[in-house]
Amino acid sequence: MRRSPGGIVVAALVLAATAVVVASGPNLAAAAPAEPYSWKNVRIDGGGFVPGIVFNPGEKDLIYARTDIGGAYRWNQPAQSWTPLLDWVGQDDWGHNGVLSIAADPVDTTRVYAAVGMYTNSWDPNNGAILRSTDKGNTWSRTMLPFKVGGNMPGRGMGERLAVDPRNNRNVYFAAEGGNGLWRSTDYGATWGKVANFPNAGNYVADPSDPNGYLNQNQGLTWVTFDPASPAVYVGVADKENPVYRSPDSGATWERIAGQPTGYLAHKGVIQGKYLFIATSDTGGPYDGAAGQVARLDTTTGVWTDISPTPVADRYHGYSGLTVDARKPGTLMVATQISWWPDAIFFRSTDYGATWTRAWDWSSYPSRTKRYTMDISANPWLDFNSTAQAPEESPKLGWMNESLAIDPFDSNRLLYGTGATVYGTTNLTGWDNGTTVTIKPMAKGLEETAVLDLASPPTGAPLISALGDIGGFHHADLDTVQPNFHDTPALGSNTGLDFAELSPSFFVRVGNSEAAPHIGISNDGGKTWYQGQEPSGVTGGGTVAVGADANAVVWSPAGTGVHYSTTRGSTWSASTGIPAGAKVESDRVNPRTFYAYAAGRFYTSTDGGATFSASAAAMPAEGRVNLKAVPGVAGEVWLAGRTGLLRSTDSGRTFTTAGGGVSEGINVAFGKAAPGTTRPTVFLVGTVDGTDGVFRSDNTGAYWVRINDDRHQYGNAGDALAGDPRVYGRVYLGTNGRGILYADRLGGPTTPTPSVSSSSAGPSPSVSVSVSPSGSVSPSQSPSTSTGCTATYRVTGQWTGGFQGEVTVRNTGTVAITGWKAGWTYTAGQTVTQAWGGTAAQSGSAVSVVNAGYNGALASGASTTFGFLGGSTGTTNPVPSPITCSTTP
Repeated sequence: MRRSPGGIVVAALVLAATAVVVASGPNLAAAAPAEPYSWKNVRIDGGGFVPGIVFNPGEKDLIYARTDIGGAYRWNQPAQSWTPLLDWVGQDDWGHNGVLSIAADPVDTTRVYAAVGMYTNSWDPNNGAILRSTDKGNTWSRTMLPFKVGGNMPGRGMGERLAVDPRNNRNVYFAAEGGNGLWRSTDYGATWGKVANFPNAGNYVADPSDPNGYLNQNQGLTWVTFDPASPAVYVGVADKENPVYRSPDSGATWERIAGQPTGYLAHKGVIQGKYLFIATSDTGGPYDGAAGQVARLDTTTGVWTDISPTPVADRYHGYSGLTVDARKPGTLMVATQISWWPDAIFFRSTDYGATWTRAWDWSSYPSRTKRYTMDISANPWLDFNSTAQAPEESPKLGWMNESLAIDPFDSNRLLYGTGATVYGTTNLTGWDNGTTVTIKPMAKGLEETAVLDLASPPTGAPLISALGDIGGFHHADLDTVQPNFHDTPALGSNTGLDFAELSPSFFVRVGNSEAAPHIGISNDGGKTWYQGQEPSGVTGGGTVAVGADANAVVWSPAGTGVHYSTTRGSTWSASTGIPAGAKVESDRVNPRTFYAYAAGRFYTSTDGGATFSASAAAMPAEGRVNLKAVPGVAGEVWLAGRTGLLRSTDSGRTFTTAGGGVSEGINVAFGKAAPGTTRPTVFLVGTVDGTDGVFRSDNTGAYWVRINDDRHQYGNAGDALAGDPRVYGRVYLGTNGRGILYADRLGGPTTPTPSVSSSSAGPSPSVSVSVSPSGSVSPSQSPSTSTGCTATYRVTGQWTGGFQGEVTVRNTGTVAITGWKAGWTYTAGQTVTQAWGGTAAQSGSAVSVVNAGYNGALASGASTTFGFLGGSTGTTNPVPSPITCSTTP
């Protein structure tokens, strides 16, 4: 569950073609002018829960997807990608990026509807709305509802709650949550009224005693479906004793259907021919569900039949994700709700549910036989950086599979959503004839990550991200899905990251893992990481700041007070003079100066974070506040908040209000100076001249140009913001649910993007040599094909009195090995003080490292890496040679 307020390659946004000028003119009283920009997503593909996929049964390849916090999408068949439809949602109505339901009109296929709103409690200040479009979602009209809608609330995978009457498409129904009952429009969604005679508003509540107000909502009504061959309308209700109702006369009267199964909630209801099929579970999901059944109603006789694929005695899951094949009567599929271990299960029947086959079956435990294979080469991070132990597999078939949909025009195409992406297949009927079904991610264009922090260093990858749920990435290429997210350590949702401005290969990131570790350290620009130490009491990531020369780190974690480290995160001491929970930032020039904000006060440290002093300057006391120090200018720090944009040039002792008509700020960042200028470009998410947007100033905030437009506001955006120090005009914008956007001036950057390098930018260059099993140095020698291994030693970072290194061990033989041992002898008094990924021992100058339990087994050609911290004396740190490697630990 992502509770923060708010919100694959998206087609470039091209604004009106006007001349490009440096934004340094006079401060005018009129609204800030617009400058043409292109906007695209930094490509991740997916990253969040997709609870609904809707095929329009009236038009081939017209498909919609809904997300819980990231808006709605339409499928682009030629491009094999998704097009976002709700990027016009802005800061004031950010909750309308939560989409509880979508309905596609099967008669007039240009029409589509969406029920929007994110939370039904106080987290979302606005009521929900019904959106309607007559051009397939390119543009929308909105009708506000007199109650809230919960696109990110429990039960959001049930549905669809919106439905268009195929017999009279002027009529649209909405099954509301919260005890608000059934609503109907008779004018294509323009106006709505409550169906007064609908008899049951639902009564299921996940946790009535939840103090946070998230689990104690009545989940209300769950779905609406129509019988295309009769005037009958069916409605699901979150009431375990009365889960299904019917109107035999187009909504004039309603009745509880006799003989229906009870004890569960009906997540889905689908009509095929004379049958109504329902999939039920004991909870509303989407994270849980331990029991349920699949049932079939013969609408001509009124007879219900239990057609559950799994016998009650063997069932440890409910059911959801129900779909039928419109081209093959009797063919239907259903998914588990929810089978975390060892995997989700999909069931398929070709005889109306009389018999079923499974996507996978047990052979001899822990082995499984499968009717499918997973190909995640397009999005390799979906293995979650793991090699699972049988019977689990990486990647999983899925989880939270509430959306499961067979194409009504193509029996071979199936799409389904998970908690991380959209998967699909185009050879589904191979299931029935023994052919392996190939499942691939189909999430290009659908970006749903919640972005918590961004950093664009002056060297290395152009962008490093901290994301909710999947941690974040080292974005070596903005337009290419990266192979894996941050790992070793994995920190869960990463809440903050920072780098040393003057030594930008050094990064620190922090996160909200349930238990330690909560911190990771990198010496190669955020590409690889090792686990840092942490103060006692840490329960979450908070914020982190790295001193300009990498010799001090200040961390403000959850669970304890602010701490500082002078040993790159290996030891910590408590800071004084600063409250717990403060947001911290480093000066980008002075390595001993740090800044912080908490509860309406600004704080400064000039001793590396040991002590902080409060400023007397007036600060915004509430709302969203973000602060950034200026690269290249000592003592200059800016703060964006509800009262506007503040600037200090004396390390926070005094502040002045930035000009240019800024009335409110959300975030501020700095990028490469404009041509002919020396001051960094300033980027602002905020309000200028009464207009919300993203702005750029090339003259220290005196004059602004708007670089987005009203069609592209991205909901609750801006708590993560970074300017690019290498490309003038480029900015990276983080959203809560629409991923990372990057924007360039129209026509492309005026300076070329440097090639990405992962080498250390510290005082000592990275050094790499490979060693044959015999121990002779051979930097370019081809690996031996005999049984054995090689080891590659590399210094990844160096500072006075210490260094960090890593060694890559590779199996150069033709058979797998089960263990390894690497060794070397230092010649300049170096010592290994800490190691990870292996067990290190040192006797005198001789060092040996034996594999850890998880990385000793290496297939032919496979490799693993271990890292270490070392101490050094004097001014030299020569690379030892030779480095031996043995397959006998």
